[in-house]
Order: sequence, then C-alpha cells, then structure tokens
Amino acid sequence: MRYINASALLPDALVKELQGYVQGAYIYVPVAPAQQKHWGEASGYRQELRQRNRQITEAYRQGTPVEQLAERYCLSVHAIRKIIYQK
Repeated sequence: MRYINASALLPDALVKELQGYVQGAYIYVPVAPAQQKHWGEASGYRQELRQRNRQITEAYRQGTPVEQLAERYCLSVHAIRKIIYQK
C-alpha cells in the first residue's frame, strides 16, 4: 500500500477539517462494503481453487482413491475428504 499526501488529493477545506482531528499521522480509509472483494477474488486464486476442487471431486467420482488424490495434489487425506464431501 502506498501513501498519498492528503493535500494532493483532497480539497483544502477537507484537509483543514481533518487537521482538526489528526496531524502528521497516517489514516487508513477502508473500502466501502459494496466494493470489498472476498479473499482470492482480486488475484484469481479463489477461482483456481474451485477448479482444482472440481477436478478432485470428478477424479474421485471416476474411481481414483483418496490416497492417490492426496499424493497427486500434495494435500492430506483429510483435506481431500473435506473437498469431496463439502456441500
């Protein structure tokens, strides 16, 4: 995260109002709830995990043993079972 000088971004009146509360400090302005993204959405990793989990479930349905799936995907047997039996 990079910092932006408030006087370069905000109107003078708003900068003066903020200075009444805080001066020379960093302020974090959170993202509006309507624009927040869930974990992994910005990078696309969430979608990658969904695809991987679908592949694991499909392979299991086609007869691949849980132990083999665990080895192939570098996951524990317990993690594979959680993926298979979710929902």
